[in-house]
Amino acid sequence: MTDKPEFAPRRTIEQVEEGYDLAPKFDANGLLPVVTTDVHSGDVLMVGYMNDIALAKSIETGEAHYFSRSRQAVWHKGATSGLVQKIVELRIDDDQDSVWMKVDVAGSGASCHVGYMSCFYRQVPTGVTDIKAISLTYTEDQKTFDPQEVYGDAPNPTKL
Repeated sequence: MTDKPEFAPRRTIEQVEEGYDLAPKFDANGLLPVVTTDVHSGDVLMVGYMNDIALAKSIETGEAHYFSRSRQAVWHKGATSGLVQKIVELRIDDDQDSVWMKVDVAGSGASCHVGYMSCFYRQVPTGVTDIKAISLTYTEDQKTFDPQEVYGDAPNPTKL
């Protein structure tokens, strides 16, 4: 793979929406949002971003690569944890500005660095008029793995 992948140029709306060319439209920061779901359950595991290199590496290797906005770097999901996301299906939306990946996760099947199966492990109540009074509800009753055992002293990617 070259350092700077070259996808098809975006020439016409018809080509982008109904053609066969992969002509992604990256945002002003050079990123595409990515929704990642478990191929078996259909659960959303995470939402991330890809730049052109992460998209090309994902296509080339068949394993999920993302662009970390906090680290400003491409990362191979599972390189540290062993929880590699094998891509079963990769789709691009109608105007080619977002991606959906169906993946099979190695090991415990978890994808969240906090230790849960999904990064969406809490529910927000609706119909609440006092936003400051909201209390999140956990949708997963236990962690799938211990993040300290898996990541050790690696820096936490969550930034305040």
